[in-house]
Amino acid sequence: QVRLVESGGGLVQAGGSLRLSCVASGLTFRSYAMAWFRQTPGKEREFVSRISGSGCISGYSDSVKGRFTISRDNAKNTVSLQMDVLKPEDTADYYCAEDRYYKQILAGRDDYWGQGTQVTVSS
Repeated sequence: QVRLVESGGGLVQAGGSLRLSCVASGLTFRSYAMAWFRQTPGKEREFVSRISGSGCISGYSDSVKGRFTISRDNAKNTVSLQMDVLKPEDTADYYCAEDRYYKQILAGRDDYWGQGTQVTVSS
């Protein structure tokens, strides 16, 4: 059984930074690409970033590219999302999941991630 625990969210002013983390268990962590998604009430959930199992390949949505940095520490079963130059439109609940469930997650399935962590960016 895969378990994912997100943390690190909070309230920041526009232009500030936060670092999110996701600790995984129940899988051979380094064998799986991981991804971050976000969800804002009234909006469809959105892909944010992904990273390969080795950490050598990463990708970002256009909305966060240049501001967010994804990384992972396989020795600690952790994937992180460094968020810099935060904008009010980044306000959302952030979730991590195995990237192989990308399509299901965007379609509305909720059983592929943990409890999420809330990020609020004030103007």
